[in-house]
Amino acid sequence: MDVTRTAFGTWNGGRFMHFGQPLEDGHWVKTAQLAYQSGIRTFITADVYGNGAADSLLGSALAGLPRDSYCLVGAVGHDFYSGKRDGSKGFPRFTNPDLRAPGDYASYLRMATEKSLERCGASKFDLLLLHNPDSIGYSSDRVWSAMQKLVDAGLTDRLGVAPGPANGFTLDLIQCFERFGALIDWAMIILNPLEPWPGSLALPAAVKHDIKLMTRVVDYGGLFHDDVKPGHQFGYGDHRTFRPAGWVEAGNSKLDQLRSVAERHGLTLLQLACAWNLSQPAVHSVIPTLIQEVGDHAKPIEQKIAELANVPDVKLTSEEIAFIAQVGANKGCMHLKGANAAHTTPPVADQWSLTPDLEEVGRRWGIDPVGDLACAH
Repeated sequence: MDVTRTAFGTWNGGRFMHFGQPLEDGHWVKTAQLAYQSGIRTFITADVYGNGAADSLLGSALAGLPRDSYCLVGAVGHDFYSGKRDGSKGFPRFTNPDLRAPGDYASYLRMATEKSLERCGASKFDLLLLHNPDSIGYSSDRVWSAMQKLVDAGLTDRLGVAPGPANGFTLDLIQCFERFGALIDWAMIILNPLEPWPGSLALPAAVKHDIKLMTRVVDYGGLFHDDVKPGHQFGYGDHRTFRPAGWVEAGNSKLDQLRSVAERHGLTLLQLACAWNLSQPAVHSVIPTLIQEVGDHAKPIEQKIAELANVPDVKLTSEEIAFIAQVGANKGCMHLKGANAAHTTPPVADQWSLTPDLEEVGRRWGIDPVGDLACAH
């Protein structure tokens, strides 16, 4: 089964990432089962979440369901088996030279994939993503040859790449499409009406190389759920506290400009965000983060699941699509990860210097690494 228009991720409910009120295991399992019962039929996990616990919890939620009735998406790439966690930076990528040589990439990926499948209670993934690769992961023939061997072994039907965890990686992703597009079926990017930059820069390359896109953070940190208002108090450790001061107030002001478009089509704001994403070239799936916010006025996560499950096949007009993009224009609003003209120190897991090859990628696609990928604030 291929990836569907709407999808449910194991990071939902704050269980394995710090968003809102973390759900207890039993409640989380019920939300995943509710998603399935409501018609959401793609479920995405990553082996590093909870050091395998997310896989196991998703396996519990899907146990007993016909395997051909849902799409199972896995993600591997962070080595929590032999690597040591570096605080908030997480575990190293399996391609870290301190962990293994290129000749050992294939054995690691096979081991990680088999263990993830075992925890999920499945014999194969419908799609397997290379999770948050470093510069080696985007560019190495050895990595993608090893990924293809997982298809040959029957461990997954499709392959994809999931940049992250922060925003950026634009030139790296496009170069990956150019080099390995024949192997790649899907890619995951950050995209939403209030965050069209830089994700939209990769859309033409995805179209050319026939790569389908799934889009995360469709909810823009929860704002499109419409229960994060000015003055909202985030809990300790909530990832959204790393956003710049005033982002909630500024975002709500922009949402107010979009309400008339949503009302015109009978959509909630979340559904409008999903419809806008799905109107973009190459975008075929939306995966908003479903957050149980803290507070008396918080919308139940079950209601958010219902909104996502009932995203209608609405056709926004070209004028509406352009208007929404204009309201959400965010070019230059942040420092991006991945290849960066400003990065002159040795490469780290999520940031590295701009190479001549990547500069050439930018020229081919009309992207100026300084003018189009730099923070302007």
